[in-house]
Amino acid sequence: MATKEFKAESKKLLDMMIHSIYSQKEIFLREIISNASDAMDKIYYRALTDDNLNFEKDNYYIQITPDKDKRTLTISDTGIGMTEEELEDNLGTIAQSGSLKFKTENESKDDHDIIGQFGVGFYSSFMVADKVTVISKALDSDQAYKWESEGADGYTIAPAEKDSVGTEIILTLKEDTEDEKYSDYLEEYRLRSIIKKYSDFIRYPIKMEVTESRPKKDNDKEFEEVKEVQTINSMVPIWRKNKSELKPEDYENFYMEKHYGFDKPLRYINIQADGMIRYHAILYIPESIPFDYYSKEYEKGLELYSNGVMIMEKCSDLLPDYFSFVKGMVDSEDLSLNISREILQQDKQLKLIAKNINHKIKKELEKLLKEDREKYETFYKAFGRQLKYGVYMDYGQHKDDLQDLLMFYSSKEKKMVTLDEYVSKMPEEQKYIYYAVGESNEKIDKLPQTELVADKGYEILYFTEDIDEFAIKMLQKYKEKEFKSVSSSDLGIEDEKDKKQDEAEEKANEGLFGKMKDVLTDKVKGVRASKRLKSYPVCFATEGEVSIEMEKVLNAMPNNENVKADKILEINTNHNVFKALKAAFDLDDQPKVELYTNLLYNQALLIEGLPVQDPVAFSNNICELMG
Repeated sequence: MATKEFKAESKKLLDMMIHSIYSQKEIFLREIISNASDAMDKIYYRALTDDNLNFEKDNYYIQITPDKDKRTLTISDTGIGMTEEELEDNLGTIAQSGSLKFKTENESKDDHDIIGQFGVGFYSSFMVADKVTVISKALDSDQAYKWESEGADGYTIAPAEKDSVGTEIILTLKEDTEDEKYSDYLEEYRLRSIIKKYSDFIRYPIKMEVTESRPKKDNDKEFEEVKEVQTINSMVPIWRKNKSELKPEDYENFYMEKHYGFDKPLRYINIQADGMIRYHAILYIPESIPFDYYSKEYEKGLELYSNGVMIMEKCSDLLPDYFSFVKGMVDSEDLSLNISREILQQDKQLKLIAKNINHKIKKELEKLLKEDREKYETFYKAFGRQLKYGVYMDYGQHKDDLQDLLMFYSSKEKKMVTLDEYVSKMPEEQKYIYYAVGESNEKIDKLPQTELVADKGYEILYFTEDIDEFAIKMLQKYKEKEFKSVSSSDLGIEDEKDKKQDEAEEKANEGLFGKMKDVLTDKVKGVRASKRLKSYPVCFATEGEVSIEMEKVLNAMPNNENVKADKILEINTNHNVFKALKAAFDLDDQPKVELYTNLLYNQALLIEGLPVQDPVAFSNNICELMG
C-alpha cells in the first residue's frame, strides 16, 4: 500500500502544529472531541430534511478508551463518518475543514452549531502520538476506510472493517521523556480532568469506563473496586437553560463546581444577549477576597467558551482591572479565533462583549447597594479598595462610572456612607465635602485638625486606606462639591469678622512666628496662628497637592524620590503652651524659644504619625523642660 505525501504547505503546517501552534499538549483531546461532536451534528442536520433518518439523541455519544498495555488512546463517535474521498480531503490536506464547508452550506438552519472550523485541530494529536489511525464508516456507505499516518512523511488510506457508522481515532502515544509524561493521557484521572476542563458542555455524552470504590454486597465494611461506563461531561450548560428553570442553588452549585471560589457568591448575573452581539454569560460577585488577590500570582479573567467548548481559562480582556474580582464565564458563537482556537483575535465582537459585561456588573452593584445594603457593605469591605483603584487609574478615565459605588466612614453617622448620601445631607452653607486621613477611624477621631469642622456640625469622611486620598484627588469633586481635607490651609469656613481677627493676631505675633520659622529652617513652609485648633496646642496644615498622608505613601514605595508635603506649623494662640512661648520670646530668651519651638514641631510630627528626626535630641529637650 503506497504512502501518500502531504502537500508541501501541509507538511509545514503539520510541523508548526506539533511544535508551536498549541501552547498546551492536552488540547489535543478537546480538538478531537469537538470534531466528534461536529460529526453527530451533521447527522442531526441531515435528519431535518431526510424523513427516512430518525435522530434519536440517545444513540449519539463519544467513547474514550485508554489501553495502557498497547499505549493507545481511542476516541470513537457515532457521528456521520467519512468516505474515502472525505478522508482524503479532510485529513490528507491540512486546514481543509469539512466542518467549515458544512457550516457555510447550512447557515440558515437552526441553532445547532458546528464547532470545528479550521480543519487543523485533528493534527494536534501528533503532539502526543507517534502514530494516528482513523477508521471511519460514512452514513449511506457499506465500506469503511482506514487513514493512518506517522507524521509529516505522509499517510495511507485503505479499506477496513467497521460494523457501525461513525469514526474511531486511535492514538499510539509517544514514549515518555524527562520533560513529558505522555502516559498520563492513559490515566483515568487525567482524562476526566481534561474532559471536564474543556469539553464539559459538549452536547453529546462523553463516555468512559471509570473505577469506583464501593462497599461489598455481602459486607458493607469492606470495599471493592468496580469498573463501569459513566458519562463524564455535564452536556447541558447552565447558561443555555431558561432563567425561569434555574434556582439560586443551581448558580451556587455551578460556582462550586467550577472552583470560582471557596466562599458563596454574594450575587450572580445571568446574561443572555441576542442582539448585535450574541453571547451567554454567568457572572459572580464573590463574598470574600481571594488570598492571592493583591499578589502577582492572581490572574483576572473570565472563562471563555466558543459554542460550549472552553478556549481560554482566563480571558483578561473581558474584565477591566477594577472589576477583576468578578468570576464566571462567557460563551459566544461570534468570536473570531485564531487557528489554534487558543488565542483571540482582538476584534470588535470581543470589545463589544467586554463593554456590555462591564455595564452589567456596574448595574448589578448599584442594585445591590440599593436593595441589600448589608450585602453591599460585605462586598465593599472585600473589594472597595479595587473600586478606588479604578477611580485613580488611567488618569481618572473611569471615575464617573465608579463614584456612586464608593463608600467611606462618616464622623456623624458612625457607619459607611456613599458620596451621594453625604452631599444630600450637607447644610446649605457648607461649601466642601470634608475628609480626614489617618491609619484608623480611632486615630482620626483624635486628630486636632478635625476640631473646627466638627464644631461647625459638618460631617467628615474618614480615609483609612492608602489609595483613598489619591482617588479623591482624581475625582476632584462630586455633584459640583469639591473635596477638602481638614488639614488644608484654607478650610473655607471663616466669615469676614473671623478673618479680620486672624489677620490682627497674625500681625501681633509676626516676630515670634518668623523666629520659629528660622529655628525650623526648611522643615516647614511657615508658622502661623491656628484657626482650627480648640484644645490642642499644635498641628500641621498643608498647602499644595501633596498631603502628609500622601507623603507617607509615596515615600514607602521602592525608589521613592523623597517627596515632601508643604507643611505649615499651626499654633493654638489660646493655649497655655503658646503663652509660655510668647513670654520667652518677649524676654528675648532665645534658648527657651528654640526649645519650645522644637518640642512643638516634634509634637506635631508625632500627632501625624511621622518619625521624629532626632529622637535623642527630642528626649533631651523634654528632660530640659522638666528640669
